[in-house]
Amino acid sequence: MIKIYGLLGAKLTHSFSAKYFNEKFEANGLNDHFYTNYELGTLNNVRDRDWSNVLGLNVTIPYKEEIRSHLDDIDDVAKAIGAVNTIRITDDQWVGYNTDVFGFELSIMGLLAGAEPERALILGSGGASKAIQYVLSERGISYTIVSRSGPFRYEDLNEDIIKTHPLIINTTPLGMYPNIDECPDIPYTFLTPSHYLFDLTYNPEKTLFLKRGEQLGASIQNGYEMLIFQAEKAWEIWNE
Repeated sequence: MIKIYGLLGAKLTHSFSAKYFNEKFEANGLNDHFYTNYELGTLNNVRDRDWSNVLGLNVTIPYKEEIRSHLDDIDDVAKAIGAVNTIRITDDQWVGYNTDVFGFELSIMGLLAGAEPERALILGSGGASKAIQYVLSERGISYTIVSRSGPFRYEDLNEDIIKTHPLIINTTPLGMYPNIDECPDIPYTFLTPSHYLFDLTYNPEKTLFLKRGEQLGASIQNGYEMLIFQAEKAWEIWNE
């Protein structure tokens, strides 16, 4: 039987997952395995589509929260986060998981190298942001969300806020290809070599957000490693 996996999202032209998994399948001789993109403008009637031979899905922007209402069950971690990025399909039962948590935690540990700050700023409040919030809470790092609706708004950020929040994580798509000249509107001049900047974006390899932090001595990391970790965790879930 052909085994199909895929990525569910709105705009998937430059998706990481299809290339990663199809190369993985080829390297491992899994000639009956295929990974494809499901680019949908809406989730209305999503379960009524033909999902024959589809055993698993990844979920990306903007559907990580909305997809929950279309699932038969959600595991405890994804339920606590309020966002799903992985679905296992068995006998027409769709079960949701969140592997962003797994990927981010392993990746951020590498960036911080044991020197965990007490406070962080999370830029953005969507589904990916919720996974980051969960990890930071589990690790005892307090955080404040920066978004257009607060608790901090971008125009609220000042020297004191930046200096007292050494870890800054961008969960927004600002700076993602092809809009590489964009970046979150934070006061970069207050960044120092004591800061850590993490961007969930991986394309380009170094976003303007990361470049501006690097210029001021901050430690930086993009989301590529996180994607690999979360992809492998999704593969593990699909094959349980």
